[in-house]
Amino acid sequence: MPGRHVAIYPGSFDPITFGHLDVIRRGRTLFDEIVVAVGHNPSKPQLFSAEERSGMAQTLVDELCREEPQHAPVRVEVFTGLTVDFAKANGAAALLRGVRNLSDLQYEVQQAVTNRQLAGLETAFMVAGESFAYISSSLIKQIAALGKDPDVLRSMVPQLVIDALVSKREHPLLIRLKADHDPANAEN
Repeated sequence: MPGRHVAIYPGSFDPITFGHLDVIRRGRTLFDEIVVAVGHNPSKPQLFSAEERSGMAQTLVDELCREEPQHAPVRVEVFTGLTVDFAKANGAAALLRGVRNLSDLQYEVQQAVTNRQLAGLETAFMVAGESFAYISSSLIKQIAALGKDPDVLRSMVPQLVIDALVSKREHPLLIRLKADHDPANAEN
């Protein structure tokens, strides 16, 4: 459809958080369609497979769309390769990116300029809601690795994600994160 504004919201979503869902929810009011693009960041070890991450995202996005049917549709897709190539293949008008703090902004601006120069693709920044500015997938994994009561995560991730994290307690990544935080392993 001519004039349709599709936004690609790329990320590893490992795992998806309330912050991610907030960006999706608010992005639905600005664009005609949102594509949650579940990718792989080679610089970050993954806890969940691409299928697990996209499955959780799809379930939560479906729930969000049922709650607010008047806003733009959302689809979830797994992709590999460059985000700009995926965006172009999907007719995207822009990339949608969440920004929590100045460090995020600095990194995201650099990426946005590069994406515009490489592919003529604009980036729309969504500033994190105040309740979500401290949440990151890395933080969620660290909390899960340290064996904290899963209930402490209720303000950060949906129950579906908490249940998935509990099932991954013996995952090598969580075991390594726990060992990295063990004071007995600290250098003197």
